[in-house]
Amino acid sequence: MQPIVEPLPTAAQTHGYVLDFVRQINARVGLPLDYSVKSLRVVDRVVDGLRRGGGDRARPAETLFGLGAYAGEVLVRRAGGFWVDLSTEQRELFGQPLAVRMPDGRSWNPIGKVVKRFEYGAEESVALLYLQLHGRRRSGGPTHPGGGPVRPPGPPR
Repeated sequence: MQPIVEPLPTAAQTHGYVLDFVRQINARVGLPLDYSVKSLRVVDRVVDGLRRGGGDRARPAETLFGLGAYAGEVLVRRAGGFWVDLSTEQRELFGQPLAVRMPDGRSWNPIGKVVKRFEYGAEESVALLYLQLHGRRRSGGPTHPGGGPVRPPGPPR
């Protein structure tokens, strides 16, 4: 499923996009999205609620993209990753325009993980994605108050 967010944020714009998304969703429903690893369980529960709502999967596409970008920002802040823009070939593989590259060079797809949670259910956990990360920063603390750095993409590994 391609996201229905126009225009799509670039890696350099994702931090600001997520800040706006969190501010808007907190104003509407007051979710505890505090960029903690624990908050990824909240993302799983919200997506489960969207699934129970039924209907066309395109309807919540923007919310799914926002939740996926939020999950990615948690990886950036807590695990030392950074956002990267994907090449056309990588976009086809990931099904998304962005990924989070970890310090070990591996790229992860939190936006796609949120979409999979919506499509397939509990076996696709955003919270468990964090525990599967290789090369995450062990301290788990933020890189700086505004989030992690955005670096240009390197060659995929």
